[in-house]
Amino acid sequence: MNHISNFFLSAYEHTPVGDIVLEAIAFVFGIASVIYSKKENILVYPVGLIATVITVYLLYKAQYFGDMMMNFYYSVMSIYGWWNWSRKKNNKTTIPVSRTSLKEKIIGVLLVVVTMVVTYLVYKSFGYDIKPENYIDIFTSGIFFTAMWYMANKKIENWVLWIFADLITVPLYAYRGLGMLSLQYFIFTILAIQGYLAWKKSLDNKQIIS
Repeated sequence: MNHISNFFLSAYEHTPVGDIVLEAIAFVFGIASVIYSKKENILVYPVGLIATVITVYLLYKAQYFGDMMMNFYYSVMSIYGWWNWSRKKNNKTTIPVSRTSLKEKIIGVLLVVVTMVVTYLVYKSFGYDIKPENYIDIFTSGIFFTAMWYMANKKIENWVLWIFADLITVPLYAYRGLGMLSLQYFIFTILAIQGYLAWKKSLDNKQIIS
Protein backbone atom coordinates (compact mmCIF):
# COMPACT_ATOMS: atom_id res chain seq x y z
CA MET A 1 0.00 0.00 0.00
CA ASN A 2 2.91 2.33 0.83
CA HIS A 3 4.38 1.72 -2.62
CA ILE A 4 1.15 2.87 -4.24
CA SER A 5 0.86 6.01 -2.09
CA ASN A 6 4.55 6.81 -2.64
CA PHE A 7 4.05 6.49 -6.39
CA PHE A 8 1.27 9.08 -6.40
CA LEU A 9 2.88 11.42 -3.88
CA SER A 10 6.52 11.35 -5.02
CA ALA A 11 5.66 13.16 -8.26
CA TYR A 12 4.47 16.16 -6.26
CA GLU A 13 7.54 16.65 -4.04
CA HIS A 14 8.74 19.64 -6.05
CA THR A 15 5.37 20.80 -7.38
CA PRO A 16 4.11 24.24 -6.24
CA VAL A 17 1.21 24.01 -3.81
CA GLY A 18 -0.93 26.17 -6.10
CA ASP A 19 -0.54 23.69 -8.97
CA ILE A 20 -1.42 20.77 -6.72
CA VAL A 21 -4.59 22.56 -5.62
CA LEU A 22 -5.50 23.31 -9.25
CA GLU A 23 -4.92 19.71 -10.26
CA ALA A 24 -7.11 18.53 -7.38
CA ILE A 25 -9.90 20.90 -8.50
CA ALA A 26 -9.60 19.66 -12.09
CA PHE A 27 -9.66 16.09 -10.76
CA VAL A 28 -12.94 16.59 -8.87
CA PHE A 29 -14.67 18.63 -11.58
CA GLY A 30 -13.50 16.26 -14.32
CA ILE A 31 -15.05 13.26 -12.58
CA ALA A 32 -18.22 15.23 -11.83
CA SER A 33 -18.56 16.15 -15.51
CA VAL A 34 -18.45 12.50 -16.60
CA ILE A 35 -21.08 11.62 -13.99
CA TYR A 36 -23.32 14.39 -15.35
CA SER A 37 -22.71 13.17 -18.89
CA LYS A 38 -23.74 9.64 -17.92
CA LYS A 39 -27.02 11.09 -16.64
CA GLU A 40 -27.49 13.21 -19.80
CA ASN A 41 -27.37 16.25 -17.53
CA ILE A 42 -26.35 19.50 -19.24
CA LEU A 43 -24.21 20.40 -16.21
CA VAL A 44 -21.59 18.17 -17.83
CA TYR A 45 -20.50 21.20 -19.85
CA PRO A 46 -20.07 24.06 -17.35
CA VAL A 47 -18.51 21.67 -14.83
CA GLY A 48 -16.28 20.11 -17.47
CA LEU A 49 -15.26 23.53 -18.74
CA ILE A 50 -13.74 24.39 -15.37
CA ALA A 51 -11.74 21.15 -15.40
CA THR A 52 -10.46 21.55 -18.96
CA VAL A 53 -9.39 25.18 -18.60
CA ILE A 54 -7.35 24.32 -15.50
CA THR A 55 -5.89 21.27 -17.22
CA VAL A 56 -4.84 23.34 -20.25
CA TYR A 57 -2.81 25.57 -17.94
CA LEU A 58 -1.19 22.66 -16.08
CA LEU A 59 -0.32 20.74 -19.24
CA TYR A 60 1.14 23.87 -20.83
CA LYS A 61 3.43 24.28 -17.83
CA ALA A 62 4.41 20.59 -18.09
CA GLN A 63 5.01 21.00 -21.86
CA TYR A 64 2.63 18.19 -22.83
CA PHE A 65 1.37 20.12 -25.83
CA GLY A 66 -0.65 17.33 -27.42
CA ASP A 67 -2.74 16.85 -24.30
CA MET A 68 -2.90 20.61 -23.87
CA MET A 69 -4.37 21.08 -27.34
CA MET A 70 -6.94 18.36 -26.65
CA ASN A 71 -8.08 20.02 -23.46
CA PHE A 72 -8.26 23.36 -25.24
CA TYR A 73 -10.47 21.65 -27.81
CA TYR A 74 -12.56 20.15 -24.99
CA SER A 75 -13.10 23.68 -23.70
CA VAL A 76 -14.32 24.86 -27.10
CA MET A 77 -16.46 21.76 -27.59
CA SER A 78 -17.93 22.19 -24.10
CA ILE A 79 -19.33 25.53 -25.21
CA TYR A 80 -20.71 23.97 -28.41
CA GLY A 81 -22.11 20.96 -26.53
CA TRP A 82 -23.66 23.23 -23.91
CA TRP A 83 -25.49 25.10 -26.65
CA ASN A 84 -26.41 21.95 -28.57
CA TRP A 85 -27.79 20.07 -25.55
CA SER A 86 -29.76 23.11 -24.39
CA ARG A 87 -31.66 23.54 -27.67
CA LYS A 88 -35.34 22.78 -27.29
CA LYS A 89 -38.41 22.49 -29.50
CA ASN A 90 -41.86 22.36 -27.93
CA ASN A 91 -40.16 22.14 -24.52
CA LYS A 92 -38.29 18.99 -25.57
CA THR A 93 -34.60 18.61 -26.26
CA THR A 94 -33.86 18.38 -29.97
CA ILE A 95 -30.76 16.19 -29.52
CA PRO A 96 -31.73 12.69 -28.33
CA VAL A 97 -29.27 9.85 -27.73
CA SER A 98 -28.67 8.03 -31.01
CA ARG A 99 -26.18 5.88 -32.90
CA THR A 100 -23.82 7.21 -35.53
CA SER A 101 -24.74 6.93 -39.18
CA LEU A 102 -22.26 5.64 -41.77
CA LYS A 103 -21.51 9.25 -42.72
CA GLU A 104 -20.78 10.16 -39.09
CA LYS A 105 -18.51 7.12 -38.72
CA ILE A 106 -16.51 8.23 -41.76
CA ILE A 107 -16.30 11.78 -40.39
CA GLY A 108 -15.16 10.32 -37.08
CA VAL A 109 -12.30 8.41 -38.74
CA LEU A 110 -11.28 11.54 -40.65
CA LEU A 111 -11.32 13.56 -37.43
CA VAL A 112 -9.00 11.03 -35.79
CA VAL A 113 -6.50 11.25 -38.65
CA VAL A 114 -6.66 15.04 -38.99
CA THR A 115 -6.29 15.51 -35.23
CA MET A 116 -3.24 13.24 -35.14
CA VAL A 117 -1.61 15.26 -37.91
CA VAL A 118 -2.44 18.58 -36.25
CA THR A 119 -1.20 17.36 -32.85
CA TYR A 120 2.06 16.19 -34.43
CA LEU A 121 2.52 19.59 -36.07
CA VAL A 122 1.82 21.30 -32.71
CA TYR A 123 4.69 19.36 -31.14
CA LYS A 124 6.94 20.29 -34.04
CA SER A 125 5.94 23.96 -33.93
CA PHE A 126 6.98 24.13 -30.28
CA GLY A 127 10.31 22.52 -31.20
CA TYR A 128 9.51 19.66 -28.83
CA ASP A 129 11.56 16.48 -29.00
CA ILE A 130 8.94 13.84 -29.82
CA LYS A 131 9.51 10.74 -27.69
CA PRO A 132 7.79 7.33 -28.03
CA GLU A 133 5.20 8.22 -25.38
CA ASN A 134 4.34 11.38 -27.33
CA TYR A 135 3.28 9.27 -30.29
CA ILE A 136 0.85 7.49 -27.97
CA ASP A 137 -0.35 10.92 -26.88
CA ILE A 138 -0.82 11.91 -30.54
CA PHE A 139 -2.86 8.77 -31.19
CA THR A 140 -5.11 9.16 -28.13
CA SER A 141 -5.59 12.83 -28.99
CA GLY A 142 -7.28 11.77 -32.22
CA ILE A 143 -9.55 9.33 -30.36
CA PHE A 144 -10.49 11.87 -27.69
CA PHE A 145 -11.16 14.55 -30.31
CA THR A 146 -13.74 12.38 -32.05
CA ALA A 147 -15.21 11.15 -28.75
CA MET A 148 -15.87 14.73 -27.68
CA TRP A 149 -17.57 15.54 -30.97
CA TYR A 150 -19.74 12.45 -30.71
CA MET A 151 -20.67 13.34 -27.13
CA ALA A 152 -21.67 16.89 -28.10
CA ASN A 153 -24.09 15.31 -30.58
CA LYS A 154 -25.22 12.59 -28.12
CA LYS A 155 -23.89 9.67 -30.12
CA ILE A 156 -23.58 6.56 -27.97
CA GLU A 157 -20.31 5.59 -29.65
CA ASN A 158 -18.60 8.42 -27.77
CA TRP A 159 -18.40 6.12 -24.73
CA VAL A 160 -16.66 3.36 -26.69
CA LEU A 161 -13.97 5.81 -27.78
CA TRP A 162 -13.59 7.24 -24.26
CA ILE A 163 -13.14 3.74 -22.81
CA PHE A 164 -10.54 2.78 -25.42
CA ALA A 165 -8.49 5.97 -25.09
CA ASP A 166 -8.83 6.13 -21.28
CA LEU A 167 -7.35 2.63 -20.95
CA ILE A 168 -4.31 3.81 -22.90
CA THR A 169 -4.03 7.11 -21.01
CA VAL A 170 -3.99 5.57 -17.49
CA PRO A 171 -0.52 3.97 -17.82
CA LEU A 172 0.70 6.87 -20.00
CA TYR A 173 0.09 9.46 -17.28
CA ALA A 174 1.43 7.08 -14.63
CA TYR A 175 4.65 6.77 -16.64
CA ARG A 176 4.89 10.56 -16.83
CA GLY A 177 4.56 10.85 -13.06
CA LEU A 178 1.15 12.51 -13.20
CA GLY A 179 -0.32 10.21 -10.59
CA MET A 180 -3.47 12.18 -9.89
CA LEU A 181 -4.37 12.43 -13.57
CA SER A 182 -3.62 8.73 -14.05
CA LEU A 183 -6.02 7.89 -11.23
CA GLN A 184 -8.57 10.28 -12.72
CA TYR A 185 -8.49 8.49 -16.07
CA PHE A 186 -8.85 5.13 -14.33
CA ILE A 187 -12.03 6.46 -12.72
CA PHE A 188 -13.04 7.89 -16.12
CA THR A 189 -12.78 4.38 -17.58
CA ILE A 190 -15.18 2.95 -15.00
CA LEU A 191 -17.59 5.86 -15.43
CA ALA A 192 -17.41 5.57 -19.23
CA ILE A 193 -18.45 1.92 -19.04
CA GLN A 194 -21.35 2.93 -16.80
CA GLY A 195 -22.16 5.80 -19.16
CA TYR A 196 -22.33 3.48 -22.16
CA LEU A 197 -24.68 1.12 -20.33
CA ALA A 198 -26.89 4.03 -19.16
CA TRP A 199 -27.12 5.59 -22.63
CA LYS A 200 -27.76 2.19 -24.23
CA LYS A 201 -30.64 1.61 -21.81
CA SER A 202 -32.02 5.07 -22.60
CA LEU A 203 -31.67 4.43 -26.34
CA ASP A 204 -33.33 1.00 -26.09
CA ASN A 205 -36.23 2.45 -24.09
CA LYS A 206 -36.80 5.20 -26.69
CA GLN A 207 -36.81 2.62 -29.49
CA ILE A 208 -39.41 0.54 -27.63
CA ILE A 209 -41.62 3.60 -27.09
CA SER A 210 -41.34 4.67 -30.72
